[in-house]
Amino acid sequence: MKVYDASSIRNVAIVGHSGSGKTQLVSAMLFDAKMVNRLGMVDEGTTTTDFDDEEVARKHTLASSVAFVEWNKTKINLIDTPGIGNFMSDTRAALRVADAAIVVVDAVAGVEVQTEKVWSIAEELGLPCLVVLNLLDRERASLDRSLESLQGSLGRTVVPIQIPIGSEKDFSGLVDLIGMKSINFSADKNGTATNGEVPEALNDQATKAQEALIEMVAEADDSLMEKFFEEATLGQEDLERGLKQAAIAREIFPLVCTSAHANIGIQTLLDAITTYVPSAADHPLPAVNRETTEPESYDASVGAPSAVFVWKTIADPFAGRITLFRVAAGTLKSDSSVYNLTQSTNERLGSLAIMQGKHQEAVEEIRAGDIGAVAKLKDTQTSDTLADKTSTIMFKPILFAEPVLSYAIEPKSRGDEEKISGALHRLEEEDPTIQYGRDAQTTQLLLSGQGQLHIEVTVAKLKRRFGVEVNLKLPRIAYRETITAAAEAHGRHKKQSGGHGQFGDCKIRVEPLKRGADFSFVDEIFGGSIPRQFIPAVEKGILEARDRGYIAGYPMVDFKVTLYDGQFHAVDSNEMSFKMAGRLAFRDAMSKAKPTLLEPVMDVEVYAPSDFAGDLMGDLNGRRGRIGGMETRGAATLIKAQVPMSEMLTYEQQLTSATGGRGSYHMEFSHYEDVPSHLHAQIVAAAKAERGEEATDEE
Repeated sequence: MKVYDASSIRNVAIVGHSGSGKTQLVSAMLFDAKMVNRLGMVDEGTTTTDFDDEEVARKHTLASSVAFVEWNKTKINLIDTPGIGNFMSDTRAALRVADAAIVVVDAVAGVEVQTEKVWSIAEELGLPCLVVLNLLDRERASLDRSLESLQGSLGRTVVPIQIPIGSEKDFSGLVDLIGMKSINFSADKNGTATNGEVPEALNDQATKAQEALIEMVAEADDSLMEKFFEEATLGQEDLERGLKQAAIAREIFPLVCTSAHANIGIQTLLDAITTYVPSAADHPLPAVNRETTEPESYDASVGAPSAVFVWKTIADPFAGRITLFRVAAGTLKSDSSVYNLTQSTNERLGSLAIMQGKHQEAVEEIRAGDIGAVAKLKDTQTSDTLADKTSTIMFKPILFAEPVLSYAIEPKSRGDEEKISGALHRLEEEDPTIQYGRDAQTTQLLLSGQGQLHIEVTVAKLKRRFGVEVNLKLPRIAYRETITAAAEAHGRHKKQSGGHGQFGDCKIRVEPLKRGADFSFVDEIFGGSIPRQFIPAVEKGILEARDRGYIAGYPMVDFKVTLYDGQFHAVDSNEMSFKMAGRLAFRDAMSKAKPTLLEPVMDVEVYAPSDFAGDLMGDLNGRRGRIGGMETRGAATLIKAQVPMSEMLTYEQQLTSATGGRGSYHMEFSHYEDVPSHLHAQIVAAAKAERGEEATDEE
């Protein structure tokens, strides 16, 4: 494998809405560049970059993967990314190490939900974008309609540099507006292209499209504008140079035409990537100072001290942890040592590799600007910086989305209980957007992720990779109980059976506390009515009883207990007796203090196009939510509300349905508040039924 310098490397992320043909496009590029000997097809599960069993079964990309082609003395690293919203954090990570975004758009559907999202991420990162209008051989495919959608949603500077020859099933080639020539492709999908004259029927359309392109390029450069005024046109060389400058500066977004399935326009797409996308040398990864976190420049050449950014981790059950990285500066060599600045540990590198889908091709070194992989690093994780110990720079960590949905998971067999934690830890390293942990109150093991599909895919990985099968259940709500009135209570534990008996007696007062105060115990014993050594036992008994609750078995919170009197027996009293007395006093107090239920309330932020704002607020109100405010952000609206957690368990599906997938939300715990009286009986009955089922299982 030839080693490439940064000036001859293009790192591109293939992004777009699910179903726009990204993976098929990568497959066609690999085939036309003769990197593979057959054209892999998504429908047949034979593509290079969708190799995971779950991806093959679902026919959708669920995780980013890397492949490369060599084209016109240039190495193009292709990062195939997910187009489903639940997996968008993986797409964001891929864009962090890309020099440009190849935005793939369905020529039938036009701009879709995830098209807008990836476009926004690319804009945020300052990445140039090359638009690929794909699926032009499909029924109802249209350049004009798609261009109207693109320019309306993404900006007027999306401009075609090609127009299609033929439409729908008759799409057979394209007119290159730069060189004003036709390029026709063979019908047998082998990628063979022949150049010719512009078809007479397309002359007028091509001329007008070229004139519009030339004017736009001239407007982006003062020197070209002068030349345009003098000559009323631009030559091919000036047009190419001006278009590249404008594309890199994000002033123009060139559009090319393809059908990945029919293998049309793929070679011209590769030409466009090598011509109009910045090289890795032109786009060094932005870095910050380790101490100040302020932006800092660095020497990104091959001869500089090495600096590496880890952008992805793969949990392979056989090869172990595989770390994917981009070399930002210097040269990384196999069997060498590096320092992990993020973890403050030394790492020993084994054999370096470049990825071709799931296959690793061993290399001796990887130079600045290139993307590579290494297996079995000890401590390195996604977002870490590997560099010299004295380096002053680091790379900002990737911001992964917080989980929005949780499910309880239970092993299908008891033998799998111990395996779950280790397997989920491995998957969490691979996908930082999943989290797992045991809920302290409900004792359920919760798996949290970006949505139902995300969690289902994670569960499928557990089974396939690690042999662990689990059942998914909606999580229990962590209700609480509290009191609404003060009361006095008495607890006496007395037991006599041959020999020493048991005796403990205590009197307590209970009072409500403000919300969030939890619990307070006050000792007001005077005169030795209860010996000092037994007072902690009374408190312990009350604490154990409060954990079991009174109404429905939920912990009792926000109340104060004052121990003010009691009795003891010189022979029969002991710690256990007074702990039992404390429990009895608690039960007596709860029967008088008007206990009630509390429910967790979440701070919720919903982000969606403004057209849906009214319906979404109505839905949140119907979920007992309180709207806290609205903010307009461009064409979207951010709605802030407080909603009981019990009403949010199925919100993701509703939001997706209501907004056509254009909405997203985030929530976090806010506080506890009283459950409405009409829901009390329902919650209590459900809790008692669940405890009854558990008791039956134990028996």
